Amino acid sequence: MRHQSRRRKIAVVVTYRGAYARLKTFLQAVRNHPDLELHLIVGASALLEKYGGAVNVIEADGFEIAARIYFVLEGENPVTMAKTTGMGIMELATVLDNLRPDAVVVIGDRYESLGIAAAAAYMNTPVVHVQGGEVTGSIDEKVRHAITKLADLHLVATEGAAERVKRLGEAEDTVFVTGCSSIDLAATSTKDRTVDFPGLTQQYGAGPVLDLAAGKYLLVMQHPVTTEYEDMYEHIHETLMAIFELKMPTLWFWPNVDAGSDKISKGLRVFREKYQPSFVHFFKNMPPEKFYKVVVNSACMIGSSSVGIRETSFLGVPSVTIGTRQAGRERGPNVMDVGYDRAEILRAIRSQLVHGPYTPSTLYGDGRAGERMADILADTQLKIEKRITY
Repeated sequence: MRHQSRRRKIAVVVTYRGAYARLKTFLQAVRNHPDLELHLIVGASALLEKYGGAVNVIEADGFEIAARIYFVLEGENPVTMAKTTGMGIMELATVLDNLRPDAVVVIGDRYESLGIAAAAAYMNTPVVHVQGGEVTGSIDEKVRHAITKLADLHLVATEGAAERVKRLGEAEDTVFVTGCSSIDLAATSTKDRTVDFPGLTQQYGAGPVLDLAAGKYLLVMQHPVTTEYEDMYEHIHETLMAIFELKMPTLWFWPNVDAGSDKISKGLRVFREKYQPSFVHFFKNMPPEKFYKVVVNSACMIGSSSVGIRETSFLGVPSVTIGTRQAGRERGPNVMDVGYDRAEILRAIRSQLVHGPYTPSTLYGDGRAGERMADILADTQLKIEKRITY
């Protein structure tokens, strides 16, 4: 490995709870690398208790935070998403001016990431994009591809994603297939699958204390589809009624901050107050290692989170993906896709319960992505591409 005369300063931005789970092993690898210096920036909903207070988990894990940026406007609608993106550009520009990193790492397809990538690009700071080149529904795909065009280095999860990034016009020597670093954490966390379920449901979330057995409960995580945000109350109601009919022990996670998340939250609260279900426990967040133990022990994961595509394929957990949020994303044989109708959702869940666990897949990685990503950042020449317009 080539050692540099100066450690390269890598700014990594975490803006929501899922990003930390996806990036944790990468953050550890950067922090431990002899040629790299980690500058962790935490912002947006990752700072807010309303959305799980991911910053508390980050600090408990011993990471030093270089900067905190507050730039989420509440309202959960397209206007606040657009304005939050603009605020992200302004806030990150100030942070970058102070930190002067050698590169900024952004992940995925969220509107906060778009603002961060735009700020870094305008300030001539190389942008490293993690998990580009994937196909999904909603506005996420547009945002993801826009970040790809703002980025200078691409660390993608699959071979298919790599080919799409190249077809977008990115140079082949800037595209690296690393796998998804969330798979690293899923792999290490689930070597021991033991879970203290009563303790878990006492310590986190709200609802009855549940004493669960592996393979005997459901896991639900349904996020809004921003292009369908006005229908989110009706959509979540259908899922709730399917779960209510099954009456199977269920662990339910609150949605991300997106247009429509307030409607999903309202639906969850109305359901909880009206039916007071004794078999459902609601969560906003928990440490990712505990979360993956919950995933691997579940009988089926339901909803629209990418966890139901990525991590469940690696862990062999049956998954029912609802709606269009993950439309087009590469998936393993463990995933069944359904619409928003409760009867269709119910049939799919029952089918997956009969099937049981699937053969694990390495579609999204083999559990060593974080170290690969750090080594690439240390060994690759980071530069702003000079594009000439005629």
